[in-house]
Amino acid sequence: MAYKTILTVISHPGQMAQLEAAAALAASQDAHLDILCLGVDHSQPGYYFPGGAAYGLQEAIDTAMTDAETLQARVRQHMASASDLCWATESAVAQSGSIAGLVGLRARFSDLTVLASPYADGQPGDAETITEAALFEGSCPILVLPKAETPALPPQRVLVAWNQSSEALAAIRRALPLLQAARAVEVTCIDPGSSGPERSDPGGALTQMLTRHGVRAEIAILARTAPTISAEINRRATEIGADLVVMGAYGHSRLRQAILGGATRNMLGQARVPVFMAR
Repeated sequence: MAYKTILTVISHPGQMAQLEAAAALAASQDAHLDILCLGVDHSQPGYYFPGGAAYGLQEAIDTAMTDAETLQARVRQHMASASDLCWATESAVAQSGSIAGLVGLRARFSDLTVLASPYADGQPGDAETITEAALFEGSCPILVLPKAETPALPPQRVLVAWNQSSEALAAIRRALPLLQAARAVEVTCIDPGSSGPERSDPGGALTQMLTRHGVRAEIAILARTAPTISAEINRRATEIGADLVVMGAYGHSRLRQAILGGATRNMLGQARVPVFMAR
């Protein structure tokens, strides 16, 4: 298993570091990089004067198209020297309410989506929607970058946040190419509890599975001392010098699927190293 199609979505000129990280990962995986340059129409037709909605909407769409084409031109210029990488770019326009469908369709046929953290400084307001769309609408794993820098590729030390959930297991399975390339992987269990499905051996079966895949894995059982699980994961990642965290993603809503759950949102907002998520 390997990542052969990697997607990144650019919706703001300040996301060139995200593009560089996606290109570096695609090169390391011998993968094809798809770059979606997105122009967003934020217009609200209901606020136009009577009879002016059509004119205002057309102007807003024209502006979004110009933004997308400008981004695409900048991306092509940025990628012009990437002669050792297979890549393609396209521009597209979406209204705020249709971003999820557009990004989800592109992500559905990708092996991995690389994005900057939607909560990092300078990120556009649509970044959270794009992240949710890749995860929930596209059912695609995402690599979220907390800093404006290219991460260690492949990661040398990985923390796997294991809580015995199906979401965490899905993330681990889809992160296997990165786990196999790492020098060390820690399966971190925080307050696993004696009544869980793994009872007295939390992480044991998972570590055995990973070892059979050639992953250099070990288990760490930790008592929770931080106020949140995400804070505990971040503390442990810093403690062991991890350069990647792998964990499940969670969504909670009866009205719409693509809303990041509290633990997922906290982790993306507080992460100090890249986070690989899937569900």
